[in-house]
Amino acid sequence: MLIHPTTENLRNLKLFGMARAMEAQMHQAEALDLPFEDRVGLLVDAELALRENLRLKSRLKTAKIRLDACVEDVNLRAPRSLDKTLWSSLCSCQWLMLHQNILISGPTGVGKSYIACALAQKACREGHSSLYQRSSRLFHDLAVAKATGRYNKLLSLISKKALLVIDDFALETLNDEQRRDLLEITDDRYEKKVRQSSSASSLSRTGMTRLAIPQLPMQFSTAWYITLID
Repeated sequence: MLIHPTTENLRNLKLFGMARAMEAQMHQAEALDLPFEDRVGLLVDAELALRENLRLKSRLKTAKIRLDACVEDVNLRAPRSLDKTLWSSLCSCQWLMLHQNILISGPTGVGKSYIACALAQKACREGHSSLYQRSSRLFHDLAVAKATGRYNKLLSLISKKALLVIDDFALETLNDEQRRDLLEITDDRYEKKVRQSSSASSLSRTGMTRLAIPQLPMQFSTAWYITLID
């Protein structure tokens, strides 16, 4: 049987995973001995796997995660008070489905950014869209968007992400404009019922509330708090 026309037709139909798997099967004696239904099932599985890998690659690219981090590489034995049970719960991404926030605080160098990036990467692997932004860059982009008439478009883009990671959050006092921007972001995401934000900051929870955001939106108050120690 000539398979070249068939594989070409599969490629024309953009079924690249099936075409590749079919060519591989023709060189595997054990695959040729399988029943027809099993061979077709393997072709379909190969196509689904390829498409999911492409979707994951696209989600990771658009997420712009700063660090190459994953939850499996987080060292729970490091002396920074990261509870194993809590971490396992967060890695399940159930907090995303429940529209909850995570606020990570602690001194410089304990791994706040790495943990936030690891959770964002896990969210992408679980099929959720993510976006990583440093707070200074986020507020700068919002200011530029206002000046160029793209403010609503940028807010809409942010609100569509299942997970928004705001890194280096509240390192300094937010001004009135930045507080309004934060309110717009959280209100927009809350109203559209998307998953909430994950933030990493080096300030304590009390210090953050007192220093930077004296009036947090109601929907931002329900959160998981992770306080890391040096």
